[in-house]
Amino acid sequence: MSSTYPRETDLNAPDTAEAPLLEGHAPGAPAPAQSIDANTGSTPEDPFLWLEELDSKRAMEWVLGQNARTEAELFDADFAATQQEILKVLDAADRIPMVTKRGDHYYNFWRDSKHPKGLWRRTGWESYLQDDPAWEVLLDVDALAATEGIDWVFSGAQMLRPAPGDDYARALVKLSPDGGDQVRVREFDLPSLAFVAGGFDLPVAKTNISWADSDTLFVATDVGEGSLTLSSYARTVRRLVRGQDLAEAEEVFAIDQSHVLAYVSHDSTPGFERDVAHDVIDFYNSMTFLRRAEKWVHVEVPTDVGVSLHRGWVLFSPQTAWIRDGATHIPGSLVLADLEAFMAGTATLREIFVPTDSTSLQSIDFTANNILLNVLQDVSSQILVCDPAKDFALRPLDIGSPLHSFSISAVDDEDPACGDDFWLTLTGFLTPTTLARGTVAADPDAVGSAVPQVVKSAPARFEAEDFEVSQHFAVSDDGTRVPYFQVSPRELPLDGMNPVLMNGYGGFQTSLTPSYLGAMGPGWLVRHAPSGRRGSYVVANIRGGGEYGPSWHRAALRENRHRAYEDFAAIARDLIARGVTSREHLAATGRSNGGLLMGNMITGYPELFGAISCGVPLLDMRRYTRLAAGHSWIAEYGDPDVPGDWEFVRTFSPYHRLDDALPQGIDYPASLIWSATSDDRVGPVQARKMAAKMMDMGVGNVRYHESLDGGHAGASDNDATATMLATSYEFLWRHVGS
Repeated sequence: MSSTYPRETDLNAPDTAEAPLLEGHAPGAPAPAQSIDANTGSTPEDPFLWLEELDSKRAMEWVLGQNARTEAELFDADFAATQQEILKVLDAADRIPMVTKRGDHYYNFWRDSKHPKGLWRRTGWESYLQDDPAWEVLLDVDALAATEGIDWVFSGAQMLRPAPGDDYARALVKLSPDGGDQVRVREFDLPSLAFVAGGFDLPVAKTNISWADSDTLFVATDVGEGSLTLSSYARTVRRLVRGQDLAEAEEVFAIDQSHVLAYVSHDSTPGFERDVAHDVIDFYNSMTFLRRAEKWVHVEVPTDVGVSLHRGWVLFSPQTAWIRDGATHIPGSLVLADLEAFMAGTATLREIFVPTDSTSLQSIDFTANNILLNVLQDVSSQILVCDPAKDFALRPLDIGSPLHSFSISAVDDEDPACGDDFWLTLTGFLTPTTLARGTVAADPDAVGSAVPQVVKSAPARFEAEDFEVSQHFAVSDDGTRVPYFQVSPRELPLDGMNPVLMNGYGGFQTSLTPSYLGAMGPGWLVRHAPSGRRGSYVVANIRGGGEYGPSWHRAALRENRHRAYEDFAAIARDLIARGVTSREHLAATGRSNGGLLMGNMITGYPELFGAISCGVPLLDMRRYTRLAAGHSWIAEYGDPDVPGDWEFVRTFSPYHRLDDALPQGIDYPASLIWSATSDDRVGPVQARKMAAKMMDMGVGNVRYHESLDGGHAGASDNDATATMLATSYEFLWRHVGS
């Protein structure tokens, strides 16, 4: 939502216009159950701790052995056919090349079969309107990787605002050597299409950067001992002058080591230039500072009130009820004030948006004269336009289409020729993505008011005429109604025999909304079981997500985490009770936090699922804070090193829940646990240990697979993505569809 640094956003990370929804040794004698001290949270030595040796010889021998076993079972002719069909979707030349406008150019990053690592490129507006635009290639990442002998993955670029009347000429390009979060940052010259000789060049690290001016950067990165937080992100920020060694750069901002990260950004908006510092305490608490007279001045609000700046405004988004000057601003509302008046203590706060029980604000953006709000109403998108000139009145943008998703953003609020233009994208589970461009009409009731015009539309990737989308509500254990979407063949027989794939996340206030199932179509929906049944797909909008705003998220935080898992299980039971499917035909998938969800389905609700795909997951919640970036998620899950927290964290730690089931001989669902060696956010070690422990317990239907690169995404190019998706779909289909 923030436009604190509107010209500092990463341009053209890999195109996601039609991105698919991503999912996440021989058996021996059962291991003895571990006892846990309820007061200290301590455990005996973990027998699988050696798998945390990320790339040691013995750990990698185990990984490669598991990969060989899984691939020998899955990678046959059926798998190859599925992989190729998915790859056709990902590499399709008629995908929509989504663009970002800077000056007179429209920038895009593109991958296809000829350019698997991708092209960073740009074109003009008239060219972009053509079916086959004339692109100027700025950086060929495949050629760069071949020249330098490093498998670079493009991670975005940040442009330097030029002087008035000049063209954009410089950018900071981010390149990951393996698809992980760590990047090398290099200065790029657009006129010469080359990296700047002797220019800014920062070594591989988890780095945040911002142009302060043409010769100065604000750099938050690893500069040696004491410069990182316990979450592995930068604790300090330095002002780096061109030609200066990073070690000699002046430190301008620093935070406590226990916080998540620090960064400083420069807002270069003409007339509103300023430096802004951010102390991210945890995922839901932060402090914002403005540089005034060489001092950092705190924007005084509670730490759980989000702060963003736009020109002369400051906007607030409270996570919990915020009481100020006798008024209560409820969670999820949007509050606005004049920045200078607020800093002086004289501001009047104005509520722009107040959510209801069924609505939530997902994002905002700004045209020259309006505020654009993307709102969910029972998980279907609505677009509202706020007009400051009319006392901040709200009006809907009439675009219809329930059970679909829209996103709206300004084209270029500083270009006088199109300052009130906006991009509008429309997508749905069975509706290919459409990109339109419109103008916010000064008088929406006037004859001839601008209507968004379609710029590009993607074609269908699979035959969907016989499918339909519906929304349902399940009742969770505590009586809460939980929504879910169902994509199924029309006139579905309700006899429990249909193969169904559930997807869930339920964390970090992330909303799962309808999006086109381009890869899932050939991968799951249009496949036929021996019975002739085709696949169905379900998206679970469980608590922990953001579908109903901060309160929906906070309902499943920390000691209430079980509610997310109860919600997912309630939807599974509802599907079975309605006759849509049965345990033998029900699969589930999730990745990252969704992988933790899957781990809890395996260990807590095995009777509901026939197969599960658990991707790039958190699973060992006793040690998660000590692995990769895990310390940054304490606000979400709790701190296992605090005895009182471990008491509830253990209840949703799948790695430890396995111990509780040892005497019972549980019939676990067939489980594919997968990860990536280069994942430096969650890391692969929790997935390794979970799979190894289940195998050691004698669970025969668990398989493990680990990509050697790709970072937390699990794949670094389209071919790897197609392989990852096909592996998951193939495993699940063979257990619940065949």
